[in-house]
Amino acid sequence: MSNELNLYYDEEGDFLELNIGEYTEGHFKNLGNGIFERIDKETNKVTGVAIHGFRKRTRGLKDVKLSLPVKIPLYP
Repeated sequence: MSNELNLYYDEEGDFLELNIGEYTEGHFKNLGNGIFERIDKETNKVTGVAIHGFRKRTRGLKDVKLSLPVKIPLYP
């Protein structure tokens, strides 16, 4: 598994997904309150997190600005 962090945001559905490494076949496990874990089908490991209602949850927060590239330690 690569340590790349991939972000996907669906503006119409207000759905943010963060995935570590190559996107593989899997499923989401509902953790409640619109938060989901993405589970890899083959390894059964958590490979990502999804947040439904992301924009609604973060309304009123200031923008976060980062210099690229960003190094974020990811722990399996």
